[in-house]
Amino acid sequence: MSSSQCCENPPALNSSCGLGCVEELRGLKTYVTGSPDSKLGIILVSDVYGFENIDGFFEYWLKIICMSDLLPFYYRFPIEGSIKWRFQDIYWKLADKVAAAGFYVVVPDFLYGDPYVPDNAEKPLPIWIKSHGADKGFEDAKPVIEALKSKGISAIGAAGFCWGAKVVVELAKSDYIQAAVLLHPSLVTLDDIKEVKVPIAVLGAEIDKMSPPALLKQFEEVLSAKSEVDCHVKIFPGVAHGWTMRYKDEDEAAVKCAKEAHQDMLDWFTKYIK
Repeated sequence: MSSSQCCENPPALNSSCGLGCVEELRGLKTYVTGSPDSKLGIILVSDVYGFENIDGFFEYWLKIICMSDLLPFYYRFPIEGSIKWRFQDIYWKLADKVAAAGFYVVVPDFLYGDPYVPDNAEKPLPIWIKSHGADKGFEDAKPVIEALKSKGISAIGAAGFCWGAKVVVELAKSDYIQAAVLLHPSLVTLDDIKEVKVPIAVLGAEIDKMSPPALLKQFEEVLSAKSEVDCHVKIFPGVAHGWTMRYKDEDEAAVKCAKEAHQDMLDWFTKYIK
């Protein structure tokens, strides 16, 4: 189960819009970006906060305000209607960056519009996770991969963040994908790593209860012993779980570390998918 550290620092709001569009892909609301003519596909799998660029805490309370008498009636609907375009997801921005390198990128909503909201007392994490298991995300990813192949895409990579890393490592145990990247993984075990069959990069944090450096070192030992699987394990000093997606733009050090991890991910896909 995901720990409280997965949820200690909800994603920050961002005011830029994505370059792609949201469409339905095999029943999943999906952010899609990149040239439809590309034969190279990338799937990004989000953390528990979901694929949309909205802070769960902010969205939860804004909805309460919009449905209450705290705002005049004529202000409520314009706010509700514009929120998802005023605060776009960092996943979308990252997807656009990957797409700019020549990939066709999809960010499916494997949480079905029900991301974890820290302040929703009716759904604390232990309750929420029961209906959002990574095993279901893995099964939902299969038709997404089939859809990409039906578009003529010949090679697919996948990156998973926190919760999403468990989904990706399951995909990496077979030929569903050709390369994998795990960023501050949650729920991933040593047994999972032993079954990996594709090139995999693991980008971890020095301060991480879910995947502490000692565990990542074990991942590296196991992977290094598999001559048929190329691997890269990197531990970023001074950062905490979730740092690649949850940072403040004004924090230069945090931004630098996040961008370094994003570039490492892109380099891995460029090496093994292109």
